[in-house]
Amino acid sequence: MPRALVTGGAGFLGSHLCTRLVEEGWHVLVYDNLITGAEDNLAHLRNEPRFSFEQRNVIDEIEVSGDLDWVMHLASPASPPDYFEHPIHTLKVNSIGTMNCLGLARAKGASFFLTSTSEAYGDPQVHPQPESYWGNVNPIGPRGVYDEGKRFAEAMTMSYHREHGVDIRIVRIFNTYGPRMRRRDGRAVPNFIDQSLKGEQLTVHGDGSQTRSLCYVDDEIEGFWRFINSDHTGPMNIGNPHEVTILKLAETIAKLAGAGSDVLYMERPVDDPEVRCPDIGLARRVLGWEPQVSLEEGLQRTIDWARTAWS
Repeated sequence: MPRALVTGGAGFLGSHLCTRLVEEGWHVLVYDNLITGAEDNLAHLRNEPRFSFEQRNVIDEIEVSGDLDWVMHLASPASPPDYFEHPIHTLKVNSIGTMNCLGLARAKGASFFLTSTSEAYGDPQVHPQPESYWGNVNPIGPRGVYDEGKRFAEAMTMSYHREHGVDIRIVRIFNTYGPRMRRRDGRAVPNFIDQSLKGEQLTVHGDGSQTRSLCYVDDEIEGFWRFINSDHTGPMNIGNPHEVTILKLAETIAKLAGAGSDVLYMERPVDDPEVRCPDIGLARRVLGWEPQVSLEEGLQRTIDWARTAWS
């Protein structure tokens, strides 16, 4: 069976991808420096003989003994509070870290899977966002460390594909949620769930009219799996095209959690995107993929998980 290195495998999405790969019979090695990941996310895999974990930073030189079929590069802070706190690390893991991982893939003759982001589109002037859109990004703003880091990672990945023939997949991830999100992740869904469960006011930035498109994690991982097993290099959007305002999201979570919906309006962060919605026509055509879990169903599953996990 295939053997994969998953960087950032102790994170929210990384741990779910590791679970899927192990379930499919793969051998999985995880490298994670645990800045935002947690070994507890992988607790269910600890006794699995085809799984192993090492606390490592991919900014440093990396080596893997034995054969390797895939290098899957998910390592990077992904929440604004995290990359605001670790701006240089975020830039390094998406530049030096990506280069190290691509070098390893080339040396091993392995395929390379890069998780990029919808933030590559910045505050978009095209809506919804197709993969052909080049984006509207402020390179020197506080969000630029993540946005431009991922754009650089895409450019480096395509360069290794063109110059060295490395087999690649680039996925652009839109907002994803579900079990194993951190309580203090800083993004809308865990914030609103935490506040609802504690009976606190819901903190909404601006007037809450800005939109996001939220994909439940099981759907996201299914998209990853189909993309990995396709012949398409990408970039490919994997996300849910159903748009919801931030205010509506807050009210929905409060209702599902059985809480009040008292809102505290706060100042919008710098360069906060006004809209975010994927054009998933490419994923539909190439992968036969689209989300199956409705927003209310996915949120209810996440709230039910959080009641126990965060207690």
